[in-house]
Amino acid sequence: MPREMLVHCEHFEISMQAGPDIVDVTGRLEQIIADSGVRQGSAQLQAVGSTASLTTIEYEPGAVEDLKQAIRRLAPPEAVYQHELAWHDGNGHSHVQAALLGPSVTLAIRDGRMALGTWQQIVLINHDVRARRRRGVEVTVIGVD
Repeated sequence: MPREMLVHCEHFEISMQAGPDIVDVTGRLEQIIADSGVRQGSAQLQAVGSTASLTTIEYEPGAVEDLKQAIRRLAPPEAVYQHELAWHDGNGHSHVQAALLGPSVTLAIRDGRMALGTWQQIVLINHDVRARRRRGVEVTVIGVD
């Protein structure tokens, strides 16, 4: 018997500190996937905003600090950015950092759970120079029950 294709769309908001601020959103995503009813499929996650990104990491203090330092090295705040020269808003590096890491992650769903490694969590990163209440992450879960 053919299985019915399910599509579940949801988003969540999150308050974040000035960047780079890295927040573990794995628990929120686990709940969204559980609520979707999808057992086999995928979840597409998208950070909303041009100064936000998504990635995976082992969410422990050392790895998080290492990632923050690497982000600062990729696009240092003290460098000269054309965006900053045009807009004088102090966040030229924020846009570049977010673009380099990327706004999205796609995850396999197997047996109703994200197919993550033992020490792998999904994190949302705010690269902006100010604290923000971000619309957060748009989530689309597609699959079968």
